[in-house]
This record gives sequence, C-alpha cells and structure tokens, in this order.
Amino acid sequence: MNTTSRTFGRAAVNLLGEAMEFLHRQQRDWKVTVARTSLDKFAYQMVFPYLSIYIVALGATGTQLGMVNSIGMIVAGFCGPFTGWLIDRIGPKKIYLLGIGFVAFSYLAFSLAQHWEMTILAMICHWLGFATSIHSCATICGNCLSNRDRATGMLLCETVAAGLLGVVGPLLAAWLVTLCGGVTIGGIRPLFVSGLIVTLGTFLVVWTQLSERTWAHVGNSRPHLVKDIAEVFRGGKNLKRWVAISAITQLPLGMVFPYTQVFAHSIKGANEFILGAMVTGSAVVSIVCAIPLGRLADRIGRKRVLYLTMPLFWLSNLMLVAAPSPVFLLLAGMLQGFYFIGGPIASAIERELVPPEQMGRWLGINRFFRMVLSAILALTAGIVWDKIGPQYIFLAFVAVDLLVRLPLLVSIPETLHVSLKTDADG
Repeated sequence: MNTTSRTFGRAAVNLLGEAMEFLHRQQRDWKVTVARTSLDKFAYQMVFPYLSIYIVALGATGTQLGMVNSIGMIVAGFCGPFTGWLIDRIGPKKIYLLGIGFVAFSYLAFSLAQHWEMTILAMICHWLGFATSIHSCATICGNCLSNRDRATGMLLCETVAAGLLGVVGPLLAAWLVTLCGGVTIGGIRPLFVSGLIVTLGTFLVVWTQLSERTWAHVGNSRPHLVKDIAEVFRGGKNLKRWVAISAITQLPLGMVFPYTQVFAHSIKGANEFILGAMVTGSAVVSIVCAIPLGRLADRIGRKRVLYLTMPLFWLSNLMLVAAPSPVFLLLAGMLQGFYFIGGPIASAIERELVPPEQMGRWLGINRFFRMVLSAILALTAGIVWDKIGPQYIFLAFVAVDLLVRLPLLVSIPETLHVSLKTDADG
C-alpha cells in the first residue's frame, strides 16, 4: 500500500513538474490569450444552453433560427480574408479588441431583444466578434507555440483553462435561470447581461496586457489584398484539401449545436438542470481528456488522435437522437466534449501548413469557407427541422463527416514534424 502511494506521489510530482516547465517556457502573449479565452468561455457557457431556446421563445421557427445563424455566419465569413490580411500587416491586437467589442455588443443586443427579428443583429455581432477575436487569438497561439507544444498548448487554452470556468458557467446559469423564473424569456435574459460584464472585463485584459507584436515583414511593399491572399496558396501543398476539411470540421457550430439544446428541451423534455448538466459534462470531459490527448498528438501525430475523437462525437449525435431518458442526454452531452478536443488538434494541423508571416491570411481564407458553408447548412438544417424532422439534422452531419471529411483527412500527410518554424521553435 505504501509502495503504491509513493508511486502515485512520484507520478503526481513529475506531472506537476512537467506542467510547470511547459508553462514556464511559453510566451507572455500566449498566456494572455489563455486568460481571455477562459473568461470568454465562462460567459458563453452560461448563455449557450439557452440561446436557441431564447430565440425560439421570441417567436422564431426552426427555419428562422437557421436563418438567424446563417446571416451572422455569412457576414463573418466574408470579413475573414480581409481580417486575416489586416492581422498580417498591423498585428493581431487591434483586431482582437475590435472582435471583443462586437461580442460585447452582441450580448447587449440579445438582452434588449423583444422579437426574434432583433436577434439577427445580435447574432451578426456575435459571429463577427467570435470569428474576429478567435482569428487574432489563433494567430498569436499558432506563432507563439513551438511544434512540440502546439497541440498541448492549444488544448490547454481551449479546453482545460476555458473548461474549468466552462464547468462553472452552466451551473451558475441554471441557478440564475431558476431564480429568475425558469426557462422563459425573462428567466434567460439576465444571462446576456452577465455575458456583457465578463466580456468587457476581457477587453481590459487584452488592452492592458497583450503586446503590439507582429510577425509579417511587409516592408514598404504596397498592400494588395487579392495578390497577398493568392500568395498563400502558392506556398504549400494540400492547402485546398485542408480548406474542405476545415469547413466540414466547423459544421457543428451552425448545423448541430444551435439545435442540440432545443432538441433536448422540446423533443426529449429536458429541463434547465439537464440542459446545464449536458454542457457541464462536455466541459468536464474536455478538462479530463484534453492534456493526455494533446500530449499524445504531440508525440504520435495529430491525425491519429483525430481518428479517435471523431467517432466519439458521431456517437454523441446518435445518442442524442435515440435518448430514451435524461441519462442518455447527459452521456450525449459528455461525448460532445470530444468535438472540443478534436477542434484544437485539427487547428494545430492548420497552423503547421503555412509559415508565420502568412498565418493571418491563411486563417482568414479558412474562416471564409468555414463560415459560408456553415451558413448554408445552418439554414438547410432549419428547413430540415421544420419540414423533414429534427433528428435528421444530427444524422446528416454524421454522414457528411464520415463520408467526406474522414477520407480527406486520410489523404493529407501528418504535420507533426513539418519544417516550417515559428520563432517559438528557435
């Protein structure tokens, strides 16, 4: 017994030592983005279980809910290449602050909405702010982390640090919604005010703590948006295939997640506590599994870990559709956590396909195609919900991911040991 205790003790000390060494060698700007992402996730996880329910309660049908998301995604998508080009020329900080400002305005607009049509402006600001801020964050993250730390660092940022607060968010939201009258318009509205306050706090963090650093060397060359973007595709192989993979990877943000909570509430009868527990379960899985899978991706390759996480997310969708009881809804919510682990690992591949000076433009190109495809399928999903059946939204995504994204992922090479270097690689 004593020997076992000593073994576990040494393992815990070694793990803590590795974690401290990992954090010590990371750059300050990356740590600032971790802090901001964590607080942003806390605010969003409070709102997320109830956002679609709120829009439907204001009078939207399934098709109109899809339209609200689609319009926001299209606007954000068309801004993507221009945003990426600007980041490469002036650095990410100003664009980051602009994106956070849009997020803050979206929470304000949601809190004031009296009809579902008013949520269109709020959703445009949400998607524009989300995409712009995460674009800047991703550029910083991709350039500040070395290859050996990239998957781990991105998972630490997007799942563990953010996940810890992401667990608290849904629980606090469930308490607040219950206190304010349950899953109703009046009960949900205070969540947006909370999101606004937290987002303004993250604006101050980035404004005061993030450096003005840039990575591109533009010199005295005249800016030319189209030529500068076209240059990216001349610089690497498999980029066009990756654009398709990336676009399908993000489909759940417009096609699955906006309908998950509505499906659980209206079709499966989940109350505010089950809805909150589903999101909390997803965050817990992310926290527990992110670092082991991140280190595994940094050792054996990104693609092999994705081959594990993708089927688990498919299973989540199938369990949601078939769930005969709240227990299955909770399990489906927990398995959703593997999407949020697979996302950063896929993003690590994305950042290893181009050199640092093209990172902003490359991420902007991907954002354009991701958002446009997601917008089209978000609207399609709304029509499917109203005209065919809600369950077919989730089944259709599983089919697309299995039959299209998986074969494309198999066809591209592993990027773990690519020769492109960031300044973090030395």
